Amino acid sequence: MPSDPWTAWLESVFLPKIFHGWRIAGAASSLQFMQSALLTQSFGAYVALLAEERGWSKTSLAGAAAMQSLEAAILGPLLGWVMDRFGPQAMIRWGVVVFAIGFVALSQIESISGFYVSALILAVGASLCGYFPLTVAIIHWFERQRARALSLLSLGLALGGLAVPLVAWSMHSFGWRATAMASAVVALVIGIPLAAVIRGRPEDMGLTVDGVPKPHPLTAQDAVHPGSTGVEFTARQALRTQAFWLLGLGHGVALLVVTAVNVHAISHMKEGLGYTVAEAAWFILLMTVGQVIGVLSGAWMGDKYDKRRVAATCMLMHGTGLLLLTYATHSAELVAFALLHGIAWGLRGPFMQALRADYFGRNAIGMILGLSAVIIALGQVAGPLVAGFFADLTGNYRLGFTVLAVTACAGSVLFLMAKPPQLPKDG
Repeated sequence: MPSDPWTAWLESVFLPKIFHGWRIAGAASSLQFMQSALLTQSFGAYVALLAEERGWSKTSLAGAAAMQSLEAAILGPLLGWVMDRFGPQAMIRWGVVVFAIGFVALSQIESISGFYVSALILAVGASLCGYFPLTVAIIHWFERQRARALSLLSLGLALGGLAVPLVAWSMHSFGWRATAMASAVVALVIGIPLAAVIRGRPEDMGLTVDGVPKPHPLTAQDAVHPGSTGVEFTARQALRTQAFWLLGLGHGVALLVVTAVNVHAISHMKEGLGYTVAEAAWFILLMTVGQVIGVLSGAWMGDKYDKRRVAATCMLMHGTGLLLLTYATHSAELVAFALLHGIAWGLRGPFMQALRADYFGRNAIGMILGLSAVIIALGQVAGPLVAGFFADLTGNYRLGFTVLAVTACAGSVLFLMAKPPQLPKDG
């Protein structure tokens, strides 16, 4: 049952007679929309404006984004342990508060050190109320419809890009400080009620996974989820499998491109291609359209196709898209970049976590995802830093973006090698 009258009223008005797992998926998707719109896909606009206004180097500004990824890697195992034992609701609610405080801090910065402090607070808040805990919550509520539920979560992340032109307009009209302060208010007003919808496990509410009626006679299809090993791994056992490391490395290589684009694409279009920040934001918007197409395609695919091969194909699309952005001489090439990269991101993203849940089960999925975050962070940290370093060194983004694009294409092999694991014989 809802934990407070406010949540009960919200659910009775807006979500009557709906399996609570879908309520959680919807609330999680909305939280991802908020975080994506205000920070993830708008961070590049802050970087571009601060570099111009303050004269700070791209490497130092990218370092703040890298620090956010490093923080996620450090906190990942701890958050996974907390999620597996105590559930997500309180953590997500506090995360929203910390996220808002980060924007307040950002609105007051006067130095690069202040920027780093605000970025760290934002990173902690984003970790506590973001993709990782929301993913774990959804995995506990779904099995047969897991890929679709996770795609709904990623849809919120994708749709957040629709707000990038609005955020860019706000920065142009009112300044980046006022925009950051307004973001804090929006985060609290939207985030707190949504966090109240999240629950840990269906069993805690007397419900079942996927919302199937009780008693439910299991069929052969129900007993083993398509693509699943049918076995519950502990975190220690998962660490001893090749699949755990290959999925982590492949995911990290994909994020080389994703994080580099989020941080530096607007700066490249502004400085290297001659577009304004507002004009560049429209290509980010188009990238979001592609991302939505990718997410919806993933929801339609569900478990019909081999997720490893889908992920490998997406890696080639990431790399090709980044090369188009790097060497664009016409807006049509930027359109192609936005669609290729966006579709690949939207399609691949949900499949990463669905693969891990299929391979390792859900009992220790929080810790397994938390440990995976340590590996994934290598790509999250390296992407913006590599692009920023070469931009400062050569005066443009071409060399850095090219290195990242080629690496992403080569990384497709990692997913092809990540076959379903066998439980270690000695337990």
